[in-house]
Amino acid sequence: MKVLVTDPIADAGLTRLREAGHDVETAYEVEGDALLDAVADANALIVRSGTEVTEEVFAAAPDLIIVGRAGIGVDNIDIDAATDHGVIVANAPEGNVRAAAEHSVAMAFATARSIPQAHDRLKSGEWAKGEFLGTEVNNKTLGIVGFGRVGQQVAKRLGSLGMDIVTFDPYISQERADQFGAELVDDLDDCLAKSDFITIHTPLTPETENMIGEEELAELEGGYVVNCARGGIIDEPALAEAVEDGVLKGAALDVFGEEPLPDDSPLLDVEDIIVTPHLGASTEAAQENVATSTADQIIAAANGQPVANALNAPSLDEATFKQVGPYLDLADTAGRIAVQLFGGHMSEVQVTYAGDIAEEDVEYVTASALKGVFAPSDLQVNAVNAPQIAEDRGIDVTESKTRSSEDYQSLITVTVSDGEESVSVCGTQFGGEEPRIVRIDDHRIEAVPHGHMLVVRNRDEPGTIGYIGTVLGEADINIAGMFNGRETIGGEALSVYNLDEQPPQDIIERLNGDSRIIETTYVELGDE
Repeated sequence: MKVLVTDPIADAGLTRLREAGHDVETAYEVEGDALLDAVADANALIVRSGTEVTEEVFAAAPDLIIVGRAGIGVDNIDIDAATDHGVIVANAPEGNVRAAAEHSVAMAFATARSIPQAHDRLKSGEWAKGEFLGTEVNNKTLGIVGFGRVGQQVAKRLGSLGMDIVTFDPYISQERADQFGAELVDDLDDCLAKSDFITIHTPLTPETENMIGEEELAELEGGYVVNCARGGIIDEPALAEAVEDGVLKGAALDVFGEEPLPDDSPLLDVEDIIVTPHLGASTEAAQENVATSTADQIIAAANGQPVANALNAPSLDEATFKQVGPYLDLADTAGRIAVQLFGGHMSEVQVTYAGDIAEEDVEYVTASALKGVFAPSDLQVNAVNAPQIAEDRGIDVTESKTRSSEDYQSLITVTVSDGEESVSVCGTQFGGEEPRIVRIDDHRIEAVPHGHMLVVRNRDEPGTIGYIGTVLGEADINIAGMFNGRETIGGEALSVYNLDEQPPQDIIERLNGDSRIIETTYVELGDE
């Protein structure tokens, strides 16, 4: 294969590719038309964060079969476009975990003890011993926002130095948090309010962009902020103001919303803010690890073998796919609905197969269900990496099969649980191409899963459904479909409404304010 490398990687990765017989071409810092020309005849592309791999790039590379990201983050790669063009996207999630964690720890100490500032003063000839009074980490509380691989490694290191750990991550189980001695909290503000230091370890997504602004920083009054994850998560002008005004004691950032950091950034004008130029993964060991890991995945793709860290490429043989393919989207949808109805810290996901589908190899159907469960999170997830995400977060996944399937040829049930409370969503395929949700917990329904859904649990009393329709109508929200089920006459009922748009929060609050309504939950499935 021709392998194009557009961002520098360690020589060990390039050597491994050449030894495997591939033609490696380096074209660093190409962009625009030059990038499109360079990738035109490439079979594989290796990038880091410097190359934007867009729909235009994929369209210009008809022979491309894999893009390897030598690192973790893939926000510079259009994964949907890659999938549309049949291109595998793979990253190297393990290679720089230790390096990123160690840099976060180093930055925490640097800001707590004003190390760079004291260094600069001494180098300029000042013995400013009396002007720097540091903070010890012992007996302080560390808030970790995002408890994936890097966050867990930071907890391990700073926890061993006497820090209490509190973490905010909706997709971490209590059991996994307990393994690191971390207190798992339900919201970001609670995490900030409890903390003396916070470190950030989440991806940059529309949901996390500027997630920490002026109000959130005020919750950390007197504390320190460390971000070595992704720029854009913290409102940088708000952070500069908070440190300058003494709301925070200090901050240390390795990543920024715009890189290189502009000369007019307000962060540069505040003495107690430490900045480094995206060095989190810049160690010899990390660079070699991600380079060789990426090379191995390119070689595997070339040989038609499974790609270990593929982000968008389930590997199913044709015969198996023909049998289970129609159920992949159904399992995904059931998982999405179940997790949004559950709304808590899950510790277990159970996928149950009944009827004909129970006779098939359902490994990737289960993976698709997990993809749906994690889809509302900020994670970059698909059917390939979803099982690993569950393992990393300490979420038990169980799979069971039975030949009995009630009144349907095949049924898939996804149950999300915290060990005490649970939500189950059961679906089937009508005619092989029409997905239906046929049960939510004990309520039998027949709902079309699509777009904007409102799920209402209510007492089975006359006028309730009419009231719901009136409230939605007065808000000019059209009901495209409605499905209702109840356990017993006068007991608890459940109804599902397909809407043309998302209802505002005040409408949901108005519905919940009625004594007949137990709970109203908005479920987003998208337009696919």
